[in-house]
Amino acid sequence: MKKVLVTGATGRTGSIVLKKLRDRSEEFEAIALARSPEKAQDRFGTTDGFIFGDIRNPSDLDEALQGCQALVILTSAVPQPLSPPQPGERPDMGFAPGGTPEEVDYRGQLNQIDAAKNAGVEHIVLVGSMGGTDENHFLNRIGNGNILIWKRKAEAYLIDSGIDYTIIRAGGLLDEPGGERQLLVGKDDALLKNTPGDIKPSIPRADVAELVVRALLEPTARNKAFDTISNPDGEVTQDFAALFAQTTPGL
Repeated sequence: MKKVLVTGATGRTGSIVLKKLRDRSEEFEAIALARSPEKAQDRFGTTDGFIFGDIRNPSDLDEALQGCQALVILTSAVPQPLSPPQPGERPDMGFAPGGTPEEVDYRGQLNQIDAAKNAGVEHIVLVGSMGGTDENHFLNRIGNGNILIWKRKAEAYLIDSGIDYTIIRAGGLLDEPGGERQLLVGKDDALLKNTPGDIKPSIPRADVAELVVRALLEPTARNKAFDTISNPDGEVTQDFAALFAQTTPGL
């Protein structure tokens, strides 16, 4: 059995990943690191299997990673309104103090990678976002946070760490059922720039979560980084080993 730590496990995608891992209890012992006991209780109805701490605090990570063979990173900076929105106007968006992309998506992820290396973790699965090759992407302009740029720098650090990695860069995340679409993989935002046909560059969160679980099991997912979207009209993806075999190493 493989012991796995999931960070960001109370988020909308992270909670699905944790549930999927726990549903496969014969293969995984899944624990979670979260900051808020209240949010964990609300999401899961219990705080069992949770360690409470902060990715910005390396000692919290050292404790959480004891005995783990794998780490799944789902932490991300979350934009929020800087002031109450005015009628008919979009609110100015930014990040809370201590929650900027540099602090969360870069330094927070580096803390996780370093702690995993110190703990002897064998494999890190990192869930990121497409768009990182475009400095002018609209997500980078939110609060001048350069969120995709910082994510990309953390991915490069992971690749250079010497730990086996799988980097999954998802398209737009959908709150729709998983297991009903064809999953497509690519590199360097090609799926974003040249989406086949009229396919939208998006993917259900549940399918991203399934990719995470399968990446922990399939050797063809090791030391790969890829973009992913879904085709609702294509043949449903079932052979994940073959899907991962289409992906390549490096940033």
